[in-house]
Amino acid sequence: MLVVAASEQLPVAQARTGDPEAWDTLFRRYQLPLYTYVFELVHREQVTLDIVQETFIAATRHIGGLREDGRFGSWLFGIAHQKCIQHWRRDGRDSTLREELGHLPEAMASGPDDWLIRREAEADFMRLLQQLTPPHRAVLLLHFIEDFSLEEIGQITGAAPGTVKSRLHYAKQALRKLWEEKHEDPT
Repeated sequence: MLVVAASEQLPVAQARTGDPEAWDTLFRRYQLPLYTYVFELVHREQVTLDIVQETFIAATRHIGGLREDGRFGSWLFGIAHQKCIQHWRRDGRDSTLREELGHLPEAMASGPDDWLIRREAEADFMRLLQQLTPPHRAVLLLHFIEDFSLEEIGQITGAAPGTVKSRLHYAKQALRKLWEEKHEDPT
């Protein structure tokens, strides 16, 4: 969850007045987490960069509608989420379309180095994650990677907390099944 410590309060009120330094601070704080989240949903670098840019443009236009400064992070992720949905609609994608990540070179998979093994496991995990539907992938990323609460995920995705909880449950179940299928003993 992108909760900010009291000593690290974000300048949301100043950004609301149009202060460029405040916007620079907010951009620096959220640029990488937003990029990571959006990229894991759309898997195209240029599209990801465009969506992050569009998200910040929309945020500058609509910050007056943000009622609680402390919810800036989830509000911003909500804008990004909606931009991803708009992208899928413009791109003519069905919500169940799956994209695969590129494969690591086979030579890396056989290396004894722990770092390489960990990288392979991460790559396997991300490939499996891509096999989930976008709503399931989104709740997993928001909950486990960005550490948002179920309520915040509901605000970001526009889903009721019960729906978010259900999606998270089924997403974990589907991911576990995919992991087990991939790592079954073929003998």
